[in-house]
Amino acid sequence: MKDYKQIIANKINAPLEKAELVSYITETADDNFGDYAFPCFKLAKTMRMSPVAIAEKLAAEITCDEDIVKAEAVNGYLNFFINRKEFITDVIGEVLSQEENYGNDTVGQGKTVCIDYSSVNICKSFHIGHLSTTAIGSSLYKIYKALGYNVVGINHLGDYGTQFGKMIVAYKLWGDYDKVQREGVAELQRLYVKFHQEEADKPELTEQARQWFVKIEQGDEEAKSLFEMFKEITLNDVKEIYKRLNVNFDSWNGESFYNDKMDAPLNMLREKGLITESQGAQIVDLKDYDMPPCLLVKADGSSLYATRDIAAAVWRKNEYNFDKCLYVVAYQQNLHFKQFFKVLELAGLPWAKDLVHVAYGMVSLEDGAMSTRKGNVVLLRDVINKAVSKSLETIIAKNPDLEDKEKVAEQVGVGAVLFSALENSKIKDITFTFDRVLNFDGETAPYLQYTCSRCNSIIEKSGMSRFTRIAHDIRALDNIETLRLCKLLKAFPETVKDAAYKYEPSLISGLLIDIAQAFNRFYIAHRVLSDNLSEQNARLTVVEATAVTLRKGLSLLGIETPYKM
Repeated sequence: MKDYKQIIANKINAPLEKAELVSYITETADDNFGDYAFPCFKLAKTMRMSPVAIAEKLAAEITCDEDIVKAEAVNGYLNFFINRKEFITDVIGEVLSQEENYGNDTVGQGKTVCIDYSSVNICKSFHIGHLSTTAIGSSLYKIYKALGYNVVGINHLGDYGTQFGKMIVAYKLWGDYDKVQREGVAELQRLYVKFHQEEADKPELTEQARQWFVKIEQGDEEAKSLFEMFKEITLNDVKEIYKRLNVNFDSWNGESFYNDKMDAPLNMLREKGLITESQGAQIVDLKDYDMPPCLLVKADGSSLYATRDIAAAVWRKNEYNFDKCLYVVAYQQNLHFKQFFKVLELAGLPWAKDLVHVAYGMVSLEDGAMSTRKGNVVLLRDVINKAVSKSLETIIAKNPDLEDKEKVAEQVGVGAVLFSALENSKIKDITFTFDRVLNFDGETAPYLQYTCSRCNSIIEKSGMSRFTRIAHDIRALDNIETLRLCKLLKAFPETVKDAAYKYEPSLISGLLIDIAQAFNRFYIAHRVLSDNLSEQNARLTVVEATAVTLRKGLSLLGIETPYKM
């Protein structure tokens, strides 16, 4: 497609570099004032004229052509009108020629991005609090793939720490093998909660747990066997959910994987004189950077999160030679990431600048924060099941003859849950309620899926092949509704790039809502199926281009689109 900003910049005779000119040119909010605008306020100081006078002077010097048909000065702005018929034809032709590849790019070719996301904890339930990291990380994975990057999805399992000693104590005191095998993580979770209830009155349980964790570290056969059983049960459970959510990983290396990989980076930090001792513990002093010390080794010799994250970062750089390594983790861990990123920077590792904390807001219940220790959680499986169940009820009520109702209900229900985590800026806190997640009206995934399904239905009813629809009567598309829709379709590839650069999938979800709303305005204003085949074929290209873009955008969010609903 033509780069209209560059075309316009080449026409403006102003004392600025062309690249800078391009950066100032924006699309207009009101079509009556043209399609693009250049604010002349930027030139007032250099040209020593008022913005109004500058705009009038520059407008008089513009030579219009087949691309830019009109330029006018309005209140200090230089407004440009493009050849709208040609623009619409170009956009639709570009979308239909690329189809499922629309929005793809090669900008990431030869580059590697590691994305650390979801990071479930062994022995703990996969709850709604894991939804944001899972949905955002998985979407970024798909976005970077579409842009040509080599992407490594990492599930940094929480499989290390005293809590596993606690699980062994709980299992030996109150557990039953058959029940654990039958009920899986739900039973492990019940035992975990019971331990913390009992621990309040029986502090000796804490010491027993510590001793069992030491046995795990030392490779004790019984401790190792129980831990591996807990891990297998947890992974079998979460992989079921990941499959439903269309989430994949390339690495399942958890914290325990780095247990024997911490000495080398610690020795490196010692050699560089970064580690000092404080009350028996080993730290990196960060007071010069307005941060508390980064604690690496406790007085008892045990490691901490920072130690293992430093070891993991070094291992990943050596293993994958990443260009970026993203950590999709809640903003409560901001300090942790600032600290260990700074430690690696102070160590003189040039790639420390390529570590990025993709922070997101927390999910809480209406009556407060969730806690696995207290059992106050909403299980993600229950949320998905309820969403799918409600989807099926709606389908049966509105379209009882629909084929594969259960499959469509799964796609719609899962889509609704995923979209709830991707519809707003990632940093925004979410108070979770079933009503919000399962709202099938308004700006939701089901609305987008239904719009796409409507497009499919229109095309199917036309009885026309795609080949026949390529030639069309442009006069049928020369209207404001088609123009506005095509401007949004054109924005899709750049929005995909912006979502990657800003680590913000919600940019895509927001654009898709705008596209669906613009399409429905187009559909209401202009009858697609008619006896005038030339007019019909022209409008069918708009329908298909919309469907292509919605499908691709939803796929980048991990959401499937049913053909019919």
